[in-house]
Amino acid sequence: MFEQFSTGYYLGRLYVEPYDGDHAAIHRAHHEQVNETLYDSEDSPLVMKVGSTHLAVGGAEDVPGRTLALPERALSAVGVDNPPTLQEVFLAKADRARQLLEFSDGSADGSAGF
Repeated sequence: MFEQFSTGYYLGRLYVEPYDGDHAAIHRAHHEQVNETLYDSEDSPLVMKVGSTHLAVGGAEDVPGRTLALPERALSAVGVDNPPTLQEVFLAKADRARQLLEFSDGSADGSAGF
């Protein structure tokens, strides 16, 4: 789903679409797989960058595969005007994700980024 991009990020292409949930999410199985493979963790939030906005991303069963689901209020913040949209999504590597989450004081819920 993601490939090497830079020293701080992996690159992937996901459909970005609206979601009724309270936070950004990808399919739970994909979230767990990425956590185990790339973050070497059990259940930390993934940090994804869409446009210029970083989002804390959790897992949810009701999100389709290859999809980043965002609450309606977050869509405009990431520059998605006509969802669903296939978009480049940057996944912060584990060290970079920890930095970003610390910077946000752990309060980022993925609803509008940090």
